[in-house]
Amino acid sequence: MSDFAALSTGDDPVEFGKVVIFGVGLIGGSFALALKSARAVGEVVGFGRRPASLREAQDLGIIDRAGINPAHELEDADLVLVATPVGQMPDIFAQIAPYIGPQTVVTDGGSTKADVAAAARAAFGDRLCQFVPAHPIAGAENSGAAASRSDLYQGRKVVVTPLPENGDEQLDRVKRAWSLCGADIHELPPEQHDRVFAAVSHLPHLLAFALVRDLAERPDAQLFFDFAASGFRDFTRIAASHPEMWRDICLANREALLGEIEAYQAQLNDLKAALARNNGDYLQQSFSVAREARRAWGDKQIR
Repeated sequence: MSDFAALSTGDDPVEFGKVVIFGVGLIGGSFALALKSARAVGEVVGFGRRPASLREAQDLGIIDRAGINPAHELEDADLVLVATPVGQMPDIFAQIAPYIGPQTVVTDGGSTKADVAAAARAAFGDRLCQFVPAHPIAGAENSGAAASRSDLYQGRKVVVTPLPENGDEQLDRVKRAWSLCGADIHELPPEQHDRVFAAVSHLPHLLAFALVRDLAERPDAQLFFDFAASGFRDFTRIAASHPEMWRDICLANREALLGEIEAYQAQLNDLKAALARNNGDYLQQSFSVAREARRAWGDKQIR
């Protein structure tokens, strides 16, 4: 057992005596509930922009109390999770950097990593070793404290993107926390992470938002929505996601995302040309390639 796992609650040892969470919505709230369910944390302190949200989180048992001043809460924290939209993280990093204790480890739950790592590098200075970036791949279209679930991370991937400055102790602490939440831990460099997720997460969200907005702004929009069924539901489910969060993600990863948009547009142009030429063979070939790739991926998810 490491030094930070020395506290106990009753007869049960806990790995984290004190966890501080900035942003107690779906990601941060589910992290807190999962650690509590695993009996791995002694106290959870929450910070947020709206007092009403913090009161709700406390009423739901997500946090034990709301923090007032980071200077009073961070010195003895074992772990700090910043689970806000990525656009808020630079300000939060700058706010907390002077107060983290020598044994405190800070991590995040942002969907982009190169920008978060750069913000941490600017804020933490010679304490950068105490910040370990991470990305839990377990979002949902619902947000807020009430959407939090103790099992959100069970069997889900969490990608840790270590910095060269991180030591084994800091990295192991973050991995251990997510493992206690039930997650499967993976590692990628920040830049590679952003390139991958621009294609498999950020672009799909952008497409879903675009399709729903296109239909919503038509004069006879209700007619389309009245007849939309399972295909539309499945494709556009993520268009119900948090607009501020996805604005920040798209802007933070804009270079990689622009490249993915161009690649997707090339695919659409090929299909458009095939339609214009009445080229059914090309359409069928394209659809077959996509079907086989999708089935192979789906089979791996089941296993």
